[in-house]
Amino acid sequence: MRAWQLAQFGLANLESVTRGAPAPGPHDVLVRVAAVALNYRDLVVAAGSFLPDLRMPFTPCSDAAGVVEAVGANVTRFRVGDRVTTVYRQRWRDGVPGPEEMGNSLGGPLDGVLAEQIVLPEQGLVATPAHLSDIEAATLPIAGLTAWFALVEDGPLRPGEALVVQGTGGVSLMAAQMGAAMGARVIATSSSDAKLARLQAIVSCDGINYTHAPEWQKQVLTLTHGLGAEHILEVVGGTNLARSIEALAIGGHIQLVGFLGAPTAELPITALMRKRGRIQGAWVGHRRAQEDMTRFLEAHGIHPVVDAAYPFERAREAFAHVARGAFGKVVITI
Repeated sequence: MRAWQLAQFGLANLESVTRGAPAPGPHDVLVRVAAVALNYRDLVVAAGSFLPDLRMPFTPCSDAAGVVEAVGANVTRFRVGDRVTTVYRQRWRDGVPGPEEMGNSLGGPLDGVLAEQIVLPEQGLVATPAHLSDIEAATLPIAGLTAWFALVEDGPLRPGEALVVQGTGGVSLMAAQMGAAMGARVIATSSSDAKLARLQAIVSCDGINYTHAPEWQKQVLTLTHGLGAEHILEVVGGTNLARSIEALAIGGHIQLVGFLGAPTAELPITALMRKRGRIQGAWVGHRRAQEDMTRFLEAHGIHPVVDAAYPFERAREAFAHVARGAFGKVVITI
């Protein structure tokens, strides 16, 4: 069986290896992996800046879809031949998580999925939506569920409300697609008119190019007749958070999804108080929400946006694509 692993931190140390095929235990499922989706998280984990105590050698990546090849004697959730998708937080099934539920995550600290075969507990998998390919389904465990959790579990987003998504990465595009299907008014920001046009070909939304309008929050206020947006997905951090607060509607909700700009920010406290705003950190979500999300995607015929799919042998190129930025998701096929 082929797999990619890191012997030490740094993407230059990513190497292809051959291992023996894994065997499932009584409650485990053996999955033949068909596709693995990459996240920005995979870059910072591989660099050693996110989880510096990882045990090496380490197999990266969290998100995969494939087919069940074998099941343990006590498995009841799946059968051989079922199409399945991984759950990022292997033990978080529902409700408020504890330290154990939050710590058992694929792709760090648990070993990842960038291999031809993986063995996972049956509780750490969900059924793949019938309308999605494996390449599309592989994008759901982190990007899809993060967007869903922000809009539904932590929102909730209601029809007619304004939703601001920042950039055109995987989480933002999924949130735009879901938000539009929920009846929200979607406003997207990007540094590229071409990317905004691509997004507007997928969903009906307003676009703001923040290169031309660095004070993008003022355009959000103009578009919403001074009321602001009820929901904002903050993916940049740093000084951008203050702009999100200014763009927020009274009683609005900011979901902290990423830190592409900077991992720290100065918080304009009085502005947040004046807006009666709520800032909430995102840390993906639980299995029950992932199953709810897949039913929603199927009901609305939503397909995740995949920018590029690379064959298994070109995994390093896929990581480089994520590093330079993607429109939607980058996937590795096996």
